[in-house]
Amino acid sequence: MSRRAVITGIGAVAPGGIGRDAYWDLLAHGRTATRRISRFDASAFRSQVAAECDFDPVAAGLSPQEVRRMDRAAQFAVVAAREAIEDSGIDVGAGDPGRTAVSIGSAVGCTTGLEDEYAVLSDGGRNWLVDHTYGVPHLYGYMVPSTLAAEVAWRARAEGPVALISTGCTSGLDAIAHGVQLIEEGAADIVLAGATDAPLSPITSACFDAIKATTPNADQDPGSASRPFDGRRDGFVLGEGSAVMVIEEAGAARRRGATVYAEVAGFANRSNAFHMTGLKPDGREMAEAIRVALDRARLDPGAIDHVNAHGSGTKQNDRHETAAFKRSLGQRAHEIPVSSIKSMIGHSLGAIGSLEVAACALALRHQVVPPTANLTVPDPQCDLDYVPVTAREHRMDHVLSVGSGFGGFQSAMILSRPGARKEAVA
Repeated sequence: MSRRAVITGIGAVAPGGIGRDAYWDLLAHGRTATRRISRFDASAFRSQVAAECDFDPVAAGLSPQEVRRMDRAAQFAVVAAREAIEDSGIDVGAGDPGRTAVSIGSAVGCTTGLEDEYAVLSDGGRNWLVDHTYGVPHLYGYMVPSTLAAEVAWRARAEGPVALISTGCTSGLDAIAHGVQLIEEGAADIVLAGATDAPLSPITSACFDAIKATTPNADQDPGSASRPFDGRRDGFVLGEGSAVMVIEEAGAARRRGATVYAEVAGFANRSNAFHMTGLKPDGREMAEAIRVALDRARLDPGAIDHVNAHGSGTKQNDRHETAAFKRSLGQRAHEIPVSSIKSMIGHSLGAIGSLEVAACALALRHQVVPPTANLTVPDPQCDLDYVPVTAREHRMDHVLSVGSGFGGFQSAMILSRPGARKEAVA
């Protein structure tokens, strides 16, 4: 029988909550973690709000040497992976290390470390020719994004396939999907899969300022700055964070008595080949990714009980998604509760897909749909049930999570409650 992949451990470093339980508490209570940027002086920038992680690497258990060696994004991933391993109860050193794999997504790699080191090497940008001898010994590692996956592999003693997936804002979804594929094809029995990004830096802010994608509101309440599907929205809010999951072959997880959060039942991705940052209003490619994910999960649209939207908080994205849901789910789209957790934790670029999958798995566990915070003036062109302001208890067997990324990437993943799919587990 075919091998199936299940999530047995979750770790999270998120705005407003370090650790899986704190993260879910924030989502379930509809609290927002967006605030004025404190990691650097943002007064010169168009957008001055972000969703920052209150993260102390030493308090999180990292040694001074690890703190010195690792970029902030790598620190997030290692801490999240450690929590996921502990949560799963699996002994990663007991089995064949060649059967343990790692799949980590990231959109912007070691941005924080690279920018900090450039500022030192160039004397604050004054020198065009830089003196490399001022750089930290691990500067080369910052320039190679795969070091993020390598750090997790070292922590997990994984000697199987190790990959860094970088597909922009769908990186988190795509990295988890790659991990699932490793399980399904028999290349691994255990995968640490997820994503990490720590993009809150002057260079990232300048890039998004230039294309006017982030909210310009500096004077409003920062907690209400991220407003997906709301008629007053004016751009997304940058965030940071990481989520890593332990994914196992379902039969092995059952035999060792593991607690299963969810089965990853189906996944698909498409590209619109249209524009580097733009989206066509019909949502055709996202709809196609959803359709194929449903086919692979052997489910019809009527089986979906909740949709975690990309919901970035731009008019272009929100209307594109609304069209995609109607196109792929038909009349059922009007009956399914949809929400965007970016309203609470911002948009952490490549990491957000993994944080959203973690949220979906936790939603299945608790049978609660997180809300879309700050949604008080609905956009009439976004006319679905976007679960405004307050979380909702709701019976769920299957949830759909989608992502949309620069470059035209569109991804869709379906998670199922343990035992909800009719086929016998191998």
